[in-house]
Amino acid sequence: MTDTTTRDKFYIDGQWVAPSGSETIEVENPATEEIIGNVPAGTAADVDRAVAAAKAAFDGWAATDPEERAKYLGRLGEALASRMDEIARCISAEMGAPLKFAQLVQAGLPLADIGTAATGAGEIKWTEQIGNSTVVLEPIGVVGAITPWNYPLHQVTAKIGAALAAGCTVVLKPSEVSPLSAYLLFEAIHEIGLPAGVVNLVTGYGPTVGEAIASHPDVDMVSFTGSTRAGTRVAELAAPSVKKVALELGGKSANVILPDADLEKAVKVGLANCFINSGQTCTAWTRMLVHESQYDKAVELAAEGAAAYTTGDPLDDSTRLGPLVSGTQRERVVGYIQKGIEEGARVVVGGAERPHEKGHFVSATVFADVTTDMTIAQEEIFGPVLSIIKYADEDEALKIANDSEYGLAGAVWAGDQDKAIAFARKMRTGQVDVNGGSFNPVAPFGGYKKSGIGRELGRYGIEEFLQPKSLQL
Repeated sequence: MTDTTTRDKFYIDGQWVAPSGSETIEVENPATEEIIGNVPAGTAADVDRAVAAAKAAFDGWAATDPEERAKYLGRLGEALASRMDEIARCISAEMGAPLKFAQLVQAGLPLADIGTAATGAGEIKWTEQIGNSTVVLEPIGVVGAITPWNYPLHQVTAKIGAALAAGCTVVLKPSEVSPLSAYLLFEAIHEIGLPAGVVNLVTGYGPTVGEAIASHPDVDMVSFTGSTRAGTRVAELAAPSVKKVALELGGKSANVILPDADLEKAVKVGLANCFINSGQTCTAWTRMLVHESQYDKAVELAAEGAAAYTTGDPLDDSTRLGPLVSGTQRERVVGYIQKGIEEGARVVVGGAERPHEKGHFVSATVFADVTTDMTIAQEEIFGPVLSIIKYADEDEALKIANDSEYGLAGAVWAGDQDKAIAFARKMRTGQVDVNGGSFNPVAPFGGYKKSGIGRELGRYGIEEFLQPKSLQL
């Protein structure tokens, strides 16, 4: 995407419509700092129109047979597949992901989301007999979906796919930082002839459009992904209308390497997970816990491995780390690096220095001599920064792993698989990768503690948008 992309409309009630106001939002390429696009800054009035359309469409869509809804999702998946290269290039430009990663993950995961939503509807037990009661599952209603910038299309399709499979209608507000890929999705939605009003798009700022969605009396549920601070605000705004809230928030995941594990493999995979998407991933394993007898070796391996994560042009195949999404995000991450140094942690590789004249880049950074009371060990940084922490025994490792206000993801490595599983079951977190177990797009995804409420993906993700009704016979 070299030319500026101007998007001047919203998608409401099956049509591209003009916004009520004239304010626009610029979209920046974080690698070049050039403006590559504009989208409308929506208002509460635009949200009112979108919600009214979703409400009017709800009864018809909810009454549609689940198999028919799955067919629409199948066609949507095909339409997205035909746009994969365009989607990857768009996301690479708007948020800086290296193109290869954008093709594989940023464009690939949305296809998985839509596909698993289509098949997942068939796994739902829509009707169940319990004693003298017939229990039916029904769609919850109009869903307000508010999504972040780090996986700008995946976070959208994870919500929309499940909501549509459940029989809900949707009003979407994508992140104003990376909104362009959402327009490609809605072009596909329009192309497949999804009934008018079933899915609606309003771009804009969180304090305006996001808050209007969260507080709207005709929105039955809000599904939000983003920071814990913003998530608590969404819950606060939703409370007066007693609507359901699903929140997928921050993380500070621990990668626990037990003494009998394959240390080299655990460190290598741990680095890849920490630095994925330039560290802008809520599940990133940003705390590496290593036994004191192996600590120095782990630090050495991490330093060698991190040095290979080169920053540069996202379109260059040799680039391992793209830029952070914005100048503000870069300042935030650099601030954490400086805080780590001030509190006594040791920079092994990387640091706060700017690796390139242009672009919001931060070098892959590894800290050693980190203690659990340090800021970098407790707060979510959302950049390519790893903290390596030593422990004396397994009890201390578990205590450190659970010493966090978050609980979204994590990992454990051990030579004995059963031992690793036993340890993983004690970790207070929503998902744990055992000895490098791979991401499963149909398993439930969500967190404990301040990492959120509810689950996404697969059958569990669809059930989040359903509510049970009991008929006593």
